[in-house]
Amino acid sequence: MVKHIILWTLNPELSEDNKETVKLGIKEGLEGLVGKIPGLIDVKVQVGGRLASSTADLMLDCTLESEEALKVYAQHPEHLAVANTKVRPYTVQRACLDYEE
Repeated sequence: MVKHIILWTLNPELSEDNKETVKLGIKEGLEGLVGKIPGLIDVKVQVGGRLASSTADLMLDCTLESEEALKVYAQHPEHLAVANTKVRPYTVQRACLDYEE
């Protein structure tokens, strides 16, 4: 199993209402990929409960079958559609940690 963890910071120019809408769109888009991409087992997007000590606005936590499945996920058209329309236009910083369990 491979874990794919992403932390994003949203564009600070977004209003608080817009940030909430964007976070929910990201959550819906990415979690909706389960069952559509081979090797993608589970997706969770954490958008709420953020403590003041946090340095990121939301987190993606994916479980994939293998490193090869991660490569397929990264280039899959459905993933790219979500990334290009719901994530990248609204984020200014991204940190990634991929590891095997």
